[in-house]
Amino acid sequence: MLKEWRAACERELEALERRKVYDLTPRPKGCKVIKNRWVFDVKDDGRKRARLVAKGFGQVEGLDYDQVFLPVVRFETVRLILAMAALEGWVAYGLDVRNAYLYGELNEEIYMEQPEGFRVPGKEDFVLRLRRALYGLKQAGLAWWRALKQSMEELGFTSLTSDAGVFIYRSKDGSFVITIVYVDDAIFCRPSIPLVQKMKEAFMKRWETWDLGEITEFLRMRITRVGRSVHINQTAYLQLVLQRCGMQNAKAAITPLPAGYVPIKSEEAANPERRSRFQTVIGSLLYLMLGTRPDSAFAVTKLAQHAANPSKDHLDKALYICRYLVGVMHLTFFTFPFPFLSSFLHSKTI
Repeated sequence: MLKEWRAACERELEALERRKVYDLTPRPKGCKVIKNRWVFDVKDDGRKRARLVAKGFGQVEGLDYDQVFLPVVRFETVRLILAMAALEGWVAYGLDVRNAYLYGELNEEIYMEQPEGFRVPGKEDFVLRLRRALYGLKQAGLAWWRALKQSMEELGFTSLTSDAGVFIYRSKDGSFVITIVYVDDAIFCRPSIPLVQKMKEAFMKRWETWDLGEITEFLRMRITRVGRSVHINQTAYLQLVLQRCGMQNAKAAITPLPAGYVPIKSEEAANPERRSRFQTVIGSLLYLMLGTRPDSAFAVTKLAQHAANPSKDHLDKALYICRYLVGVMHLTFFTFPFPFLSSFLHSKTI
């Protein structure tokens, strides 16, 4: 088992070297050097993944980075495009960009320690001068986005002003391809299979990607197409959240919050341990709410207002929402199409 994880680390370092992410250099005098750590994960298909992550919290704003905002596609847009694909019989293929952040070029001068367990013999005191973005850096997401947008424009795509995560390609004969991008995950969809394949292959030549075939999962949402309808759920992710919160065997509740409950602002000093756990729980619930659980929206957003200084009561009620989700775990809340969407699509030009 240890050999498998070490091999995963070596694959990660090979990817970094192949993309010229850093240069090994003597430590400059008086420079700030950030640390890093290994993050390990097992993918759904059993692949072991190791990722070298910079400890970006050590960066100094204005010196090591400036802007950090990364545009991402809205969940509402994803659901709408999937509904359109189901209504019109479009094909939809998924792609996953490997080590996406490593493509972003850095403008700042940033130095990082060599990774633990893989320091170069005889040069243990050397440091890594980062040339490209690395996971964990404050500006990594934005650097990747700039590289992606430039690439999409070179391929002929146009980014929507209403949702920066949606790109549209129009050919001379009026055909089009819609591409949805969320960080390193993408969906290509269009009625014409040859055109989708052409643009997908052009995209894959620019970046190292996993071709996921016809889309069945996106942003932790399981997607099932049945005729002219599409069913979306996050059951697998919900089970993971409940396990993380220790609520997988909890007794189900019939409502997201007890009737008449109103959260009251905590006046006591903040408890760091409780705050950390509360933010973990409420953050996971927010992601579920945005994806497929609008029934929990009122309860989750009300409690999220107290994330800076949650009381014990706030934490108990966040776990109460988990109990509610236990009881409705296998329900599919978004089932398309709605009748009005069909008439809308046929009355508008994309």
